[in-house]
Amino acid sequence: MRDKARPPIRVLVVDDEAAILDAFRHVFTAGGERADPVARRALGAKLFGGDDAGVVSRPPSTTVVFEPEFCQSADAAVAAVQKSLADDRPFALAFLDMRMPPGHDGIWAAARIRDLDPAIEIAICTAFSDVDPSDIGGRVPPEDKLSYLQKPFHPHEVRQMAIALASKWRAERNITRLAYFDSLTGLPNREQANGRLRSAADSAQLHGRPLAVMYIDLDNFKRINDTLGHAVGDEVLTVAAERLRSSLRAGDGIAADAPGVGRPGDLGRLGGDEFMVVLPDIASSEDAGRVADRLIAALREPMCLSKHTVVITPSIGISIAPTDGIDAETLLRHADLAMYFAKRRWPGTYAFFDASMNEGALQRFTIEGKLRGALERGELSLHYQPQVDMVTGNVAGMEALLRWTNDELGVVPPMDFIPVAEDAGLIIPIGEWVLRTACAQAKKWHDEGLAVNRMAVNVAGQQFAMHDFPKIVAGVLAETGLTPAMLELEITESMVMKDEGRAERMLEELHAIGVSIAIDDFGTGYSNFQRLHHFAIDRLKMDRSFVRDLGEEGNDRAIAAAIISMARSLSLDVVAEGVESFAQLRFLQDHQCALAQGFLLSRALPAGEARLLLQRATEQFDGGRTQRMQRLMG
Repeated sequence: MRDKARPPIRVLVVDDEAAILDAFRHVFTAGGERADPVARRALGAKLFGGDDAGVVSRPPSTTVVFEPEFCQSADAAVAAVQKSLADDRPFALAFLDMRMPPGHDGIWAAARIRDLDPAIEIAICTAFSDVDPSDIGGRVPPEDKLSYLQKPFHPHEVRQMAIALASKWRAERNITRLAYFDSLTGLPNREQANGRLRSAADSAQLHGRPLAVMYIDLDNFKRINDTLGHAVGDEVLTVAAERLRSSLRAGDGIAADAPGVGRPGDLGRLGGDEFMVVLPDIASSEDAGRVADRLIAALREPMCLSKHTVVITPSIGISIAPTDGIDAETLLRHADLAMYFAKRRWPGTYAFFDASMNEGALQRFTIEGKLRGALERGELSLHYQPQVDMVTGNVAGMEALLRWTNDELGVVPPMDFIPVAEDAGLIIPIGEWVLRTACAQAKKWHDEGLAVNRMAVNVAGQQFAMHDFPKIVAGVLAETGLTPAMLELEITESMVMKDEGRAERMLEELHAIGVSIAIDDFGTGYSNFQRLHHFAIDRLKMDRSFVRDLGEEGNDRAIAAAIISMARSLSLDVVAEGVESFAQLRFLQDHQCALAQGFLLSRALPAGEARLLLQRATEQFDGGRTQRMQRLMG
């Protein structure tokens, strides 16, 4: 019975004489045992020398099984190796006759077979004594994977050599798999994938053919690990790898006139939830786009795992050689940049690299590099912008706004560095510093008797996602001594609606501490009053995009009026952001908006200047609402 732990040893035998192939067939197959004894002796004498009837004797009983394939020419041998690799059934070793007139010889075949399959063991069979192994080794490297058989030789010698070389091949194959293949998915790992990309890029440049590189990232994969556990995450990666593998059909992207056998796109796992696909000899960028569409469609199908059903989407970036680069490093970097842009623009889609992406990426990488350590270097600061009561004209609260000034970059706009801080995982420590600094400042102003009733602090999505965020808030309040009622946390609609059940519990915990909650940028997300009504919130901050055109006739006036009216019916105050003109201010007053904030009233001020504004607001003043607002404006 065949040993299941030991699959057959695949052997390629190449010789131009049919009689010699028959003799090899007897060595490697059971069928040879039933051949006529006289014929066997004749074949044995021709191949192995002498006329001993026992030379080609019955092979001993063994669990070793061979799966031989026989060719009569060097060209047929090369084609057989190509097919074996395309079928993922490689040969362990090949016995090649040295001289096969009138066609190519065994050395020609060995060199081309080695190019196709660097792992195969090759044995050169020759009856000539003038063969120089070192010379052949130089032409068919590496020399340690090249063996020699001098004719005549004994059948047992052939068989034992085959077993020994196959064992060596298997051992090296296992070592290679451990070193160069991902243990979870079985795909080539980063080192192996990069090596294959380098070879493909060199070949594309040499033959002047295009090449496509795809960088694939699974959207929101971290959330699966965090919520369902790493075991489920591993299942997702395994299924994703198999879907990618099966979706890359043989011949994907291969030009019609490309030499050799069409093969699937080369797939590898770069690490985490990132994969790479190389499409050699791609016919056009449109073909690469079609392959990307097919991969996205395959990955979007629900994954029915052992305990969960999961739906994921991939974002794919594509670079094309030679347009987007000719070397492997440049092509992979550009594909990565394109993936990043696809994910930011619309997750679950693909994007081709464009030269303009480099400029944006360079700026982003520069910002990220400088932002690391900015907190320790004291480069971050808070500015404070007043929120003004539209009825009394008094300061109702201050919003703390983060600012960054770097020696080399100068003043970096928040819209440039805050998204980078979020992507780089820096927003958690920065956000806690903002909360602590703002609370300490509010406590200090309050102790000085200044008119600051509330300090508003923005909360990042990653902070709100932390299970112990309420505990952190309570700890900061206790540390700074600020009364909880003086702290307002601003969160966005999308943060609430991402997981409504969890958000509801989180907001209740924060309310229990005594802080107030405001929904920031209201109107740009879900904007569903019915759903928001179930949450413990105190204020809505109407996004500045609705305030911008309030001085003119248009839909924004009707939307803003509706937001104010609906919020009032739910006993929620509305803070209008971005008030910059008197026309906007008058509209908000006419529609009884509770609070206003914007450049018309005051820009965001450093702590020292904000203190002077609060002093003016605290001083006794007998004027009306308009005069109070004008006084704040300085």
